[in-house]
Amino acid sequence: MRRGVFGTAVAVITLTSLVAVSACAKDPGRAAGGPADATGTGCEFATPPSPPAASTTSAAKSGDGDKVDGSALRVGLAFDIGGRGDASFNDLAAAGFDQAIKDLGVKKENTRELSASPNEDESVKRSRLRQLARDGFNPIVGVGFAYTEALKVVAPEFPDVRFGLVDSVVEGAPNVTPLVFAEQEGAFLAGVVAAYQSKKCHVGFVGGVDIPLIHKFEAGYTQGAKAAAPKIEVERKYITPATDFTGFQDPAKGSETAKGLIEKGADVLYPAAGASGIGVFSAVKQAGVLAIGCDADQYNQPTLADTRDVIVASSLKRVDVAVYDFIRAAARNDLASLPKVFDLKVNGVGYATSGGKIDAKLQGILEGFKAQIIEGKIKVADKR
Repeated sequence: MRRGVFGTAVAVITLTSLVAVSACAKDPGRAAGGPADATGTGCEFATPPSPPAASTTSAAKSGDGDKVDGSALRVGLAFDIGGRGDASFNDLAAAGFDQAIKDLGVKKENTRELSASPNEDESVKRSRLRQLARDGFNPIVGVGFAYTEALKVVAPEFPDVRFGLVDSVVEGAPNVTPLVFAEQEGAFLAGVVAAYQSKKCHVGFVGGVDIPLIHKFEAGYTQGAKAAAPKIEVERKYITPATDFTGFQDPAKGSETAKGLIEKGADVLYPAAGASGIGVFSAVKQAGVLAIGCDADQYNQPTLADTRDVIVASSLKRVDVAVYDFIRAAARNDLASLPKVFDLKVNGVGYATSGGKIDAKLQGILEGFKAQIIEGKIKVADKR
């Protein structure tokens, strides 16, 4: 399966220090059964899988390195709520967009970005997509499942425009390419990290909005934590219900939700909450506990510089790679080359250990679990 050349560049842009490892001092208070160098002290751990002979941790690699000319393209990007600056989902899409423009020779004046507003009407989304299509932009990327219903209407109106849709599928629309992910697989590895980092064997999950997409993160995280430590306690809380999408853009509510989980005893939190995660990390730092980033390598996000010291690892959802590869494939007229699902096997999801808090022993455990998922020995649930 051919992959875009962005895989190498993304390691420099947003996924740096993917395999950074730093040996940690041994903890004399570690529970029996834990690995000698791992940092968790509160759990009784299950016997972990052995790491593979050769590490499977790597940035996504290109299957072909030929030069692609995209100078004739006019590329449009319709952001989800918040646009650039969310330190997560939208910023990853922006990174892929920016790198594709740079690598393919697209002129800046031939690009356009538009952003969504919280709880906006479907007619507004349709108007946004129509505006891009009528102004000659092709391809166009809709960043997020929120564009699904709008594309059901708009895509047939512009059959010659190639639309990419992150996180969803539009059945019966041949000009809409789904860019979907196995988020639960990266979240599983985040759960393993949480178990080994917890001193109380008690961890937490903060969901932005109570919807099936975020349930995938919750399901994977819970399964991973319990695979590492069967008796671990996992607290779960969503910021807003399914009808209210402000849960992805409310750091104050993110902080409040995190504080509630911390008060219940959780000492490692994992937010799948977009920009609301900024508030989660703030609450985590104030409480002196730990967190795991989501989507991007959040330890290295500039907007999180003040709280990054509490981020021990991040699960990665490579929206940047998917957006880049879609634009590049459109320039090549070869959209069929894209993977059906961006999963661990194609490095469409993964994990980062920037910050040096994950020791070599735990790194090996993560690689062991990762290999078992890729080989199909572990099936990660995508529903809670």
